[in-house]
Amino acid sequence: MSKVAIVKTTPQTVLQDVERVMQLAEVTDSLETGVTTILKNNLSWHLMYPSANTTPWQLEGTILCLRKAGFEDLVCVENETVVTSAKVGEILNKQRPVCEHYSVPIKYNFKQTDMKWQRYEPKAQMIALDKVFAKGIFIPDYFHGKNVVHLPTMKCHIYTNITGAMKNALGGLLDNKRHYCHSRINEALVDLLAIQKEIHPGIFTVTDGTTAGNGAGPRTMEPVTKNILLASDDCVAIDAVCAKLMGFEPMEHDFIRLAHERGLGTGRFSEIEIVGDVDVKDQNWGFATGDNAASYVGKLFWFGPARWLEKLMFHTPLVYFFIFASAIYHDKIWYPSHGRKAVNKWLANSPWGKLFADYQPGELADRDS
Repeated sequence: MSKVAIVKTTPQTVLQDVERVMQLAEVTDSLETGVTTILKNNLSWHLMYPSANTTPWQLEGTILCLRKAGFEDLVCVENETVVTSAKVGEILNKQRPVCEHYSVPIKYNFKQTDMKWQRYEPKAQMIALDKVFAKGIFIPDYFHGKNVVHLPTMKCHIYTNITGAMKNALGGLLDNKRHYCHSRINEALVDLLAIQKEIHPGIFTVTDGTTAGNGAGPRTMEPVTKNILLASDDCVAIDAVCAKLMGFEPMEHDFIRLAHERGLGTGRFSEIEIVGDVDVKDQNWGFATGDNAASYVGKLFWFGPARWLEKLMFHTPLVYFFIFASAIYHDKIWYPSHGRKAVNKWLANSPWGKLFADYQPGELADRDS
């Protein structure tokens, strides 16, 4: 039976709680010693927006726990999308200062000096990736033979309803043409999990639910304080538990159901062992994803009546129009008119916003020691 650990947390105890949730999920048994461990950050947006990106305490607590457990060789891997900048995001979201404080190098899958893209022939039967990328599936050579620890946050997503551990691999393993997968996003996530199980000796996830994202994610959301952390070595199970807490039926999400049916993890909530603060499992947050301007366009061309135009719109230079429009919409329209107010409210009123505002790597750890 798959195990998912849940721990209630506070800003004062969060680093200790990250260690506790990882230990409850048996992190030392999940990862292989003596190999490099990749910390796969999540950057849904280069702008700082609560619940959109890996938090500095999530990253710091994971580093501290892994080092204490004997995993000394750590590296943080970042990726870019066509609409986000990793190098801007890691500064605005205070991820780089954490890595620098603990001497954890940052590598980028889009830099040829850090890693190269090599054709990969999966052993598992693919559902979609071999059809989406008819000329071959290419993944970074650097990922082979290394543990990976995913660091997602709990939030809704306009195309997959929720996003978490399984979708966090999309940016790491696929290049800037990964939007080709959107019309078959659920199957692509299952294929990527099968590939991960072939190339990584160990896979683990620490999910931050201190502030969760309700609404049209992964960017245009309402931040909601929830004060929990989750961890598991089963990407399917931890995503299923997150879905259940957010108020959704896990097996109604195609990527969870398909992964469960293919034996890649446990998606049925009743078959998952919850450890830690087990009373949390009965919560129902009543989240609803909804739509925004980006989702209406995407659903029209990827899932709707104009799907026959997908390759013309997104596999040709016409895609740059949508990239430009997305950047303008999110960064220049939605954020100034709605997002900044939510950020300022979070910074002023949320205990996690107040922690973020003054966050300095090492301060909480020094206080705990």
